[in-house]
Amino acid sequence: MKSISPQELEQAFSLFNEASAQLTGAYQELQGQVERLTGELALANGELRRQYLEKEALSQRLANLLAALPAGVVVVDGAGVIREANAAANRMLGDHLLHGQWSQVVARSLRQTATSHEWEMTAADESLRRLNISVSRLAGDGGQIILLHDVTEAYQMEQALQRHQRLSAMGEMAAGLAHQLRTPLATALLYVANLAKPGLEEAERMRFSEKALARLRHLELLIQDMLSFVRGQGGEREAVAVSGLLAELRQIIEPQMAQQGVRLGVEDRSDGCVLRGDRKALAGAMVNLLENALQASTAGGQVMLRAALADRGWLALTVRDDGRGFDAAMGERLFEPFFTTRTEGTGLGLAIVRSVAEAHGGTVEAHSVPGEGSEFVLRLPILSS
Repeated sequence: MKSISPQELEQAFSLFNEASAQLTGAYQELQGQVERLTGELALANGELRRQYLEKEALSQRLANLLAALPAGVVVVDGAGVIREANAAANRMLGDHLLHGQWSQVVARSLRQTATSHEWEMTAADESLRRLNISVSRLAGDGGQIILLHDVTEAYQMEQALQRHQRLSAMGEMAAGLAHQLRTPLATALLYVANLAKPGLEEAERMRFSEKALARLRHLELLIQDMLSFVRGQGGEREAVAVSGLLAELRQIIEPQMAQQGVRLGVEDRSDGCVLRGDRKALAGAMVNLLENALQASTAGGQVMLRAALADRGWLALTVRDDGRGFDAAMGERLFEPFFTTRTEGTGLGLAIVRSVAEAHGGTVEAHSVPGEGSEFVLRLPILSS
């Protein structure tokens, strides 16, 4: 075995000392990095804890806010399962909402009204409540936040205001109403008095009888229109297929138009949509518009009845004629109670049409060019599926 010289041994010790010094330096540097990282981690943990406490406090404030809100809040996941509901939602819709299907809650408790986004329900105390429901989509899982506002009092106030306005209009027009009642009544009394004359021939008796009956029927029509106007349109609501409504209107009005030589055109572009409302009131309002169009037309003219989808969630029912039309001044007064341009008119037909439109959450508009015809458009909300 070769012996190691003192020089080699000294060199080896020198290399060892150098490596030892390098390791010591690396260790000290590593120790410094560990201390620095430990400090940074402590700061990060402190910041995370501060953020956590802030978010926890915010979460608690939001929870308290949701609990105190008078509006109902329901959170539904992408599968339609209710994941959260505040106290107001439970009061409105009943307890045990969590983990149930929202669609089942709607089917069990809610009935859609003619007004878009408004629903009716029977509360626990058997009172009828009206809710405004709005839905917002949640990003991610496709869930929804559903807000429920109880608008029963506002709806009742609106109904009372509309009734007050109708009664106010009745009071303002009392003098005109008395005149309209007195004239046909006096005429009917005159014809009936003639029936009492001795020696009256049978042909004359029949003529006076028919004239008296015609005046009395006019009185009956006037009284029916007044009652419809004062009561408003509060009939039972049902699903009304637009195509079926058009067929019913055609059956009612086409014979009258044919008798006067006026053509009726019907165009259905409703795409099978459905309204929710009082079918009798809606049909009556449209018959009013069609009869007005017939009165404005001459033999050989045409009346067009059209149903078409308007803006999203709305249907436009249009009645257009090619008759004499009306000017702007008359157009401003058309829907006023007791305003009429016909000697046999009651002046309540178009007022009733507007009342029906408003009762169903819709509007009615009139457009005309004198000598070129008129157009009336009844806009109504569509029943959502």
